[in-house]
Amino acid sequence: MRLSSMADYAVVTMTAAARHCGQSRVCAQQLADETGLPAPTVQKLVSKLSAAGLLKSVRGARGGLKLARPAAAITLADIVEAVEGPIALTPCSEHGRHDCTLESACTVRPHWPAVDAALRGALAGIPLTQLSRPAAAVTEVMA
Repeated sequence: MRLSSMADYAVVTMTAAARHCGQSRVCAQQLADETGLPAPTVQKLVSKLSAAGLLKSVRGARGGLKLARPAAAITLADIVEAVEGPIALTPCSEHGRHDCTLESACTVRPHWPAVDAALRGALAGIPLTQLSRPAAAVTEVMA
């Protein structure tokens, strides 16, 4: 399994936003500058992440973007699902999908929800605080 570029960029954008947590608010252009992502991409991601309740936009002189909840309460699963939708490894495990030609004879289909739940659980176990740590801190934790 591989994340889409947009899901990857969403994680990068959210980690940059998390580094501003408790400080001044940040704008989409600043996130683009910090991450090296194109500004239109960041703006599109900010829209999706805001719609998912992960970022909050504040208007006015001290306006900008901030995390909608504490970084420790936002997980990798939340970010991926904000961009990609529900985590499902196969189309047939998505609720309401019936477009597989093997569906009537498939013996594996009933098991995909458990696989999807395990994958989501693994991603949900990684908080944004962990992802936004400097690389040196990650290396120390892994040692």
